[in-house]
Amino acid sequence: MLHILFFFFFFLAFVSSSSNAMVNDFCVADLKLSDSPAGYPCVPPAMVTADDFVFSGLGVAGNTTNIINAAVTPAFVAQFPGVNGLGLSLARLDLAKGGVIPMHTHPAASEILLVVRGCITAGFISSSANTVYVKTLKKGDIMIFPQGLLHFQVNSGADGALGFVSFNSPNPGLQITDFALFANNLSSQLVEQTTFLDDATVKKLKGILGGTG
Repeated sequence: MLHILFFFFFFLAFVSSSSNAMVNDFCVADLKLSDSPAGYPCVPPAMVTADDFVFSGLGVAGNTTNIINAAVTPAFVAQFPGVNGLGLSLARLDLAKGGVIPMHTHPAASEILLVVRGCITAGFISSSANTVYVKTLKKGDIMIFPQGLLHFQVNSGADGALGFVSFNSPNPGLQITDFALFANNLSSQLVEQTTFLDDATVKKLKGILGGTG
């Protein structure tokens, strides 16, 4: 009997924590308030308009004049409040010739890539056996990248490439490995000890990416 009651109250707690998504049609994010693991608080329904469900930013090419020759234009909750609580978001990838989206992870979401123009070589690395899965994709191809796994995209064609990515979270998170190691104040000595890179290489990469220490 006790274990049945425990299960019942556990279920009620779960339903209560999920009730916002279950009882409301939508929850447009109130970006003036703080985010939380459950998402942003909702804008009052009376203040919601059709514009809250439309985002036009993905129709404009990103600026690829940078160190990676690529640009990511996100339509996450911070840019597109209408996706709050709905478990999805999008982004546009523009890759100039030689462009690369460096090795990175999305801690809170899986990703699916659709190639719209050009050729993109993409891949991810499994967490258990460090198995590498790489494929060169052409127009119309799609590829998935499981949640939390290191992955990348490289323009492997002769011209610019364009892709769109979808996530199963309104806020997938992002950590770029190169920037995590070389674009902050983590000491060079610790980087060298944990990556087996020599001092000259670490200092060079920190200089390129703006790191110190």
